[in-house]
Amino acid sequence: SYLIDAADFIACSQPSYVTRYDMATDLKDGGKFLLNCEWDTAEKLAENLPATMKRTLAEKHAKLYVIDAIKIAQSIGLGGRTNAIMQAAFFKINPEIMPYAEAEDWMKQYVKKSYGKKGDDVVNMNYAAIDKASSELKEVAVPASWANATTGAAPVKLADDKYFREVIHPIISLQGDKLPSSAFNADGSVPTGTTRFEKRGVAVNVPKWNAENCIQCNQCSFVCPHACIRPALVKDGAEKPASFETKAAMGLKGYSYRMQLSPLDCLGCGVCANVCPTKEDKKAITMVPLETVVKDEVVNYEYSEKLPKVDTKEVFKPTTVKGSQFNKPLFEFSGACAGCGETPYIKVITQLFGDRMIVANATGCSSIYGGSSPTCPYTKNDEGKGPAWANSLFEDNAEYGYGFHLAYAQRRSKLGDLMRRGLELGLRGRCAEAFRTWLANKKSGEITKQVAKNLEIALPSAIKNNKGELKEILKEVNDSLDCVTKKSIWIFGGDGWAYDIGYGGLDHVLAMGEDVNVLVVDTEVYSNTGGQASKSTPTGSVAKFAAGGKRVKKKDLGMMAMSYGYVYVAQCAMGSNKQQFLNAITEAEAYDGPSLIICYAPCINHGIKMSNSQNEEKKAVDAGYWHLYRYNPEKVGTEVNPFTLDSKDPTESYQSFILGETRYASLKKAQPELAEKLFERAEEENTARLQKYKNLAGK
Repeated sequence: SYLIDAADFIACSQPSYVTRYDMATDLKDGGKFLLNCEWDTAEKLAENLPATMKRTLAEKHAKLYVIDAIKIAQSIGLGGRTNAIMQAAFFKINPEIMPYAEAEDWMKQYVKKSYGKKGDDVVNMNYAAIDKASSELKEVAVPASWANATTGAAPVKLADDKYFREVIHPIISLQGDKLPSSAFNADGSVPTGTTRFEKRGVAVNVPKWNAENCIQCNQCSFVCPHACIRPALVKDGAEKPASFETKAAMGLKGYSYRMQLSPLDCLGCGVCANVCPTKEDKKAITMVPLETVVKDEVVNYEYSEKLPKVDTKEVFKPTTVKGSQFNKPLFEFSGACAGCGETPYIKVITQLFGDRMIVANATGCSSIYGGSSPTCPYTKNDEGKGPAWANSLFEDNAEYGYGFHLAYAQRRSKLGDLMRRGLELGLRGRCAEAFRTWLANKKSGEITKQVAKNLEIALPSAIKNNKGELKEILKEVNDSLDCVTKKSIWIFGGDGWAYDIGYGGLDHVLAMGEDVNVLVVDTEVYSNTGGQASKSTPTGSVAKFAAGGKRVKKKDLGMMAMSYGYVYVAQCAMGSNKQQFLNAITEAEAYDGPSLIICYAPCINHGIKMSNSQNEEKKAVDAGYWHLYRYNPEKVGTEVNPFTLDSKDPTESYQSFILGETRYASLKKAQPELAEKLFERAEEENTARLQKYKNLAGK
């Protein structure tokens, strides 16, 4: 295969790409260029296209076409889905491939085939998209003056970061094949915190904060899948941009509060606006077109990033919904789908433990948005601390993470021996005090974190002032400072890994009884590979390899792990109960043993509007489709029941809930009699599962 360098046709599907990429260089002379944008005249295009692109189009005698696919899609109810519109425009522009009438017929046949199971409304909207594309496509003559263009839209400003300029930017500019191998680290490692440099600006609509209506609950920040909206605290009287509107911060005297957006990182999913608990006619978060706020919000965001961190933990506990959001997310701006149900869980975990986290990530969605070259969404705090992340194979991720734990346990065991020997040799002063504190509290993340800071300060002078064996011991301790802080070992993966391909390893690692934490983001299908059925897929759900509805019930992974008796197990759904999720991860991380946290994660494969992903989680719990619980082995043998059922009896219809998702509704449409039987059985299975949980809870 080879890259095309003389294209007859080039399409640009995002208007923001014209200032980010060299879009026209590989167009052949006399070629056709299609641009999705709202600029429908030569004058508007001249203002919004970069000078280099205008010169290239003129020099290549290009035929330029424009279509406002986003406007068309929104007008017919397709949201941001422009694929049918752009495809229709392609065939309209290129009748030499086939007559447009014939192409239109083929496209509509495939719309019916592809979307028929999603219902007539979806099919008809795509038919309308094809029809409108044909009528609204417009050719704009390229002015001869463009051949000498020197003005136009400014190219994207590059971040002031050496690695970004020398490695990342060439790759995302599609020039990566020109990089020498010497540009990369020999061991394959890459720096974290680099997604913040991308600033893709691909959202159509973004959230706008209304200070007057805001109750400062921080829920919008808590659920944001891409960590794009965050609370900012600014000292009263501080100089700030004119558009940086604030209001008095509740509970923090002398500070003002603002919910700040990063407009060029936002994907415009709308989850934040839907979760905002204020009244419908007085929303604190509303969605507005990006172009109406981007200029001011870029300035505001850059200002907010430079604000000093305010210690809020005495007023708002970091383990509460509001308090957790004053911690910087150490997982930000990933490439996950807009409205993703998985990423909010990961983001919040990094806000609690990220400065001492090590993550082993199974292959799947979480490894793609977690580590796609050339950028990394895991980042660092102001002290340079943040998660270390690695991805092995699909099938051995639990073992991989277990290996992290064993390696650190061995190194920390040796570190303890060194400290004890140092004290035996008569070590005194601050180092001796730090050694004693560490030996007594080495399993405490917060205490050992402070010990590490103290030793960083005290060790250099202690090494200088001692000699002989003690000096050598202190040097060794100094070389092992990265082991002083207790690491929070996490193993991330989806249900395809945890329930299926990696289950043998997961079961083995949980059975070993060691201190590792497992997060399963459960979409009930293999999401990354296109929605194949897993053992997590419930009865009656349509998925690839279960096109006629899955015939056997969902595996109860939590109960299987619970049977060991010494594994902490929780089942969560953030959209239903945010505090329950926080309680679960806090207890799991504090537990000196294995933990398994299974989180319900709505997915595009479910056939729902992803702007409602958090609401869908709530519906799932209210309908008794998903249950919330925690099993804490530390309570075994006490007067407190170790099993807590956190969700109440269903208050909504199970059948109504599942029929609100295409993965179930499509079966009823295609095979109504079979669907009725499978759905009835699925509800019975869920009722039986709930009764089992109630029995454990003593209810």
